[in-house]
Amino acid sequence: LDGLRDGQVDIVIGTHRLVQKDVAFKDLGLAVVDEEQRFGVRHKEFLKQLRTEVDVLTMSATPIPRTLHLSLSGIRDITMIETAPQARLPIRTFVTPFTDQLVREVILREIDRGGQVFVVHNRVHDIDHLADRLRKAVPEARFGIGHGQMDEHVLEEVMLGFVRRDFDVLIATTIIESGVDIPNVNTIVIDNADTLGLTQLYQLRGRVGRSHHRAYAYLLHQPHKSLSVDAMERLETIQEATELGAGLRVAMRDLEIRGAGNMLGAEQSGHIATVGYELYVRLLSQAIEEVRSGKPALEQGPVTLDLPLTALIPEDYVSDTELRLNLYRQIAGVETLEETADLEDELRDRFGDFPEEVEHLFALIALRIRSQALGIDSVVERDREIVIRPLQTALVDRSRLERKLGAAIRITPNSLRLKVTELTVPWQDALDAVIAEAERTMDVRDLVAV
Repeated sequence: LDGLRDGQVDIVIGTHRLVQKDVAFKDLGLAVVDEEQRFGVRHKEFLKQLRTEVDVLTMSATPIPRTLHLSLSGIRDITMIETAPQARLPIRTFVTPFTDQLVREVILREIDRGGQVFVVHNRVHDIDHLADRLRKAVPEARFGIGHGQMDEHVLEEVMLGFVRRDFDVLIATTIIESGVDIPNVNTIVIDNADTLGLTQLYQLRGRVGRSHHRAYAYLLHQPHKSLSVDAMERLETIQEATELGAGLRVAMRDLEIRGAGNMLGAEQSGHIATVGYELYVRLLSQAIEEVRSGKPALEQGPVTLDLPLTALIPEDYVSDTELRLNLYRQIAGVETLEETADLEDELRDRFGDFPEEVEHLFALIALRIRSQALGIDSVVERDREIVIRPLQTALVDRSRLERKLGAAIRITPNSLRLKVTELTVPWQDALDAVIAEAERTMDVRDLVAV
């Protein structure tokens, strides 16, 4: 530490110890954070605060949602390494209930081909019970146990013994999640896999298949346990993402499930739905553009749309998660009806006719653009009424609208209300008629002004 303080040490490799307050650097220029997902926001920000000129390179097979979203949004640069090591093979992954017979077959198959096995059980209090159970199920195999509550010297000896092949199966907690590279271990069994996070599962699976041998991963859950929707999504994602370099795909799915977190705070995941992805991306893009250009971004007040429509891109229409998020960004970024029409044509050409949800999504985008041009702040549905506000009464011809919509329309000094239950046409058509009437009046005004 003294060498870091006075500049005698040029390169230091360390753990979380390097981001403690008592560690000082004379002239820090580059910080490389490996296995970024294991560090908190405060740790990474601490390195950048030491000097304003510090370059920070974070590395991860599965970046946390916050970091990934910062990159996708353009706040941070991202580079992908997509070339796998030579002769590396994808890991075959299975999701299945835990049975003694299955685990016995899995262990013996690996031992018969000269390999070793990881068994991950993330509960220290009953890990010995699982070890006894497996010793009875597979008496032919030699077992070792390792977890973080063991004396460090004992744990070190267990790990070294496993590397020396003193035993065939290592039963461990998630302490093996990163930093373990034993080429002879090519099968991993993860007990209670439904209780682990998506990134954890991906990192654990990556402990095998680190040579030219085919590797196998078994994600086990209790036979009669009812799995939550999120747990099923995590297990299905890992099972499907078996291609080499699938970490980004897993991270994208994690971003979708957990949300992007807090850009300005310490939360590294969060619920995107509480903000609204379209509005969030648009505001973030404006802020980024303002910082990059050095000029204030044009003020564009967002239009609040809250209508009884399901508007999204379904998975069965665009299955790739990364592509789906990119499409949301494109849709949120359109600023004119012409751009909207072009994007609609592009999506139809690439993916086919729109399902109802995508039709609704583009209808809302068009409504947002048209409303913004008219100075409308919100179009919402409340108590079976469509409320448009503010809407200048001078922009609508009351008699024309009443002839079209009858008694269902009510105009106040700063709003217009459509009573859905009294409309003789679908409320979407009635809303379009109101917006079109306001646009017609504005066009006439502009023509007279010219």
